[in-house]
Amino acid sequence: MRPQRRLARHIGQLCFGGLLAVVIACLALRAQDVPLRIDVRLVSVFVSVTDAGGAMVGGLKSEDFAISEDGRPQKISVFERQSELPLNLTLAIDTSGSVKKDRALETQAARRFVHVLMRPQDQMSLLEFATEVRELTPFTNKVGRIDHGLDNLRGDYATALYDAVYLGADRLGKKDGRKVLVLVSDGGDTAKNTTYAQALEEALRNEVMIYSIIDVPIEASAGRDLGGEHALITLAEQTGGKSFYVSDGGLAKAFERVSEDLRTQYLLGFYPHHEEPGRTFHRLQVTVPRASAGSFNIRHRTGYYGDSPSKSE
Repeated sequence: MRPQRRLARHIGQLCFGGLLAVVIACLALRAQDVPLRIDVRLVSVFVSVTDAGGAMVGGLKSEDFAISEDGRPQKISVFERQSELPLNLTLAIDTSGSVKKDRALETQAARRFVHVLMRPQDQMSLLEFATEVRELTPFTNKVGRIDHGLDNLRGDYATALYDAVYLGADRLGKKDGRKVLVLVSDGGDTAKNTTYAQALEEALRNEVMIYSIIDVPIEASAGRDLGGEHALITLAEQTGGKSFYVSDGGLAKAFERVSEDLRTQYLLGFYPHHEEPGRTFHRLQVTVPRASAGSFNIRHRTGYYGDSPSKSE
């Protein structure tokens, strides 16, 4: 090999080696500046806090909260007040025979709720459920379209409550941000297709908060479905929402309380660490350590499924 070729080859080797060293150094610096997280999911938990009298508690800071997963303390990495965050909400109205007499009141109160709550950045859909679940209005930010859907409510005899929860949660799961399902029903499920356990799991997997507005047609009726009412209450409790009885101030008041609750929430986010291998469902607990026992009521979803599928539009 000629001396010139040997020199050129040597210079090329030096340049490649130098470039490789620079790339490695840059990657090392970048790794220091931006921590890399591999296969670690940010867990988001929406939290509502009320005082002993039931009033919403605002003004709390990240350091006021503590969160644990399966009993293990976690570091809060994301904290936001949610009053201005875009909202994805499905309103599901029971139009079965058991609540037929309140249909006009439901429509009027729901219309007012939509007009007060909706903002341009929010998305809402409308379902009705009786023997089957029917989507009257797909997700939209147009109040007029929801109004049109409310004008087309129609009744039937059976009540596919858990089908409505399952379908509503599944469709909300494809959205980003806060996902809320508002149920208006007396709690009875007579369709017997989807079970309570299946409906609850679908809501938890899709990170959907359920708000139950319980409309009991005749409170003293011997046919009152207390089991169904309890199911509506526990669906709300397990998912971080809340339940309200129509008898406590009327439908309009119940919708008003849902709206107030949604506008006063906190978002806590953390990256799980020291997870127990093989566990599918992870229990969550949120506290405000500085609060004295019983002074605050803290509501949030009870846990999440670690094998939840990724969501996309």
